[in-house]
Amino acid sequence: MPYFEPELQLTEEEFRLIRDLIYNHCGLFFDDDSKYLLDRRLGQRVTHHNLSGFREYYQFLKYDRRRDQEIADIMDLLTTNETYFFREAFQLRAFTDEIVPELMRLKQRERTLRIWSAGCSTGEEPYTIAMLLLEMGCLHGWRVEIVGSDISQRVVQHARKGVYTKASFRATEERYQKRFFSETDDGYRICDEVRELVTISQMNLFDANRLALLGKMDVIFCRNVIIYFDQASKKRVIESFYNTLRGGGYLLLGHSESLMNLSTAFALRHLKNDMVYQKTDTTGGGVAT
Repeated sequence: MPYFEPELQLTEEEFRLIRDLIYNHCGLFFDDDSKYLLDRRLGQRVTHHNLSGFREYYQFLKYDRRRDQEIADIMDLLTTNETYFFREAFQLRAFTDEIVPELMRLKQRERTLRIWSAGCSTGEEPYTIAMLLLEMGCLHGWRVEIVGSDISQRVVQHARKGVYTKASFRATEERYQKRFFSETDDGYRICDEVRELVTISQMNLFDANRLALLGKMDVIFCRNVIIYFDQASKKRVIESFYNTLRGGGYLLLGHSESLMNLSTAFALRHLKNDMVYQKTDTTGGGVAT
């Protein structure tokens, strides 16, 4: 098959300018090997706006009155959103069998439970958490809030719609699908009982003002998200998580992620089902430098 060079190609300088602009906005870092990715995916935006090339597109991203919407649009193009219900079952068992019972003992007087699914993509994770809590049947009289957030407008809209194809159920036991979903013309719609526990928001993990509005959380799920950040961005995000968690709260990362060389502010807890991070009540520790 003959190979055709694309009409628009990023120069090295244009690549560095646009890469750094994206990095400063949200912490996503594209190394030199990813130049082809920006070339291919952002080239269509240059054409869409009838611009002369990437240099003019960079000026558009910096100064145009539509820049905020454009940056939101390119987040849709550049982020990966592969997920499904009941992902990483061993960690979810730690959540239902050990973490939630412990938090319920500690919070008997307050009777609130607040959970954040950061980088929730199309919403399977926060809805899984809600289904698990409903299945436990032990939270009568408790105020439960589950917040799902993602930087991509497109996946946030998908999550809010709450309709999924079979691909999202690859790890779902049939009883959950029967109890919590109804079949529609375009897929399987999650029931209102689950949706009422979950709030979905668009959020940039680098936006300190938005994060401050979240309030304190008891558990933060952030799985397979920080792998897309460089070391400095990871530290910044982990520090935000630390500040958002209550004392004794838990941080649950993806199975291939750890806080090694990122933070000493969390204690590593060896639970029966999984190893997780916990914010201790002491004032010791801090973000690694």
